[in-house]
Amino acid sequence: MKKTTELKQLRDLSAEELRDRETDLAERLFTYRVQKVIGQLEKPSKVRDAKRGMARVLTVLSEKERAR
Repeated sequence: MKKTTELKQLRDLSAEELRDRETDLAERLFTYRVQKVIGQLEKPSKVRDAKRGMARVLTVLSEKERAR
């Protein structure tokens, strides 16, 4: 149920806001991967969550671009 509300919120954002969120998630994913290699990442599931969040943002962004 949480994911559907997150998708609704993402669909309400503009394309520019989605690109900003994509950039933020890419930076966060990079940080998590570096921490994982170094051994400082407390929850390895953060990498998976960031990847899924990135996929959601990219999906909504492509939906908006196709709708034009």
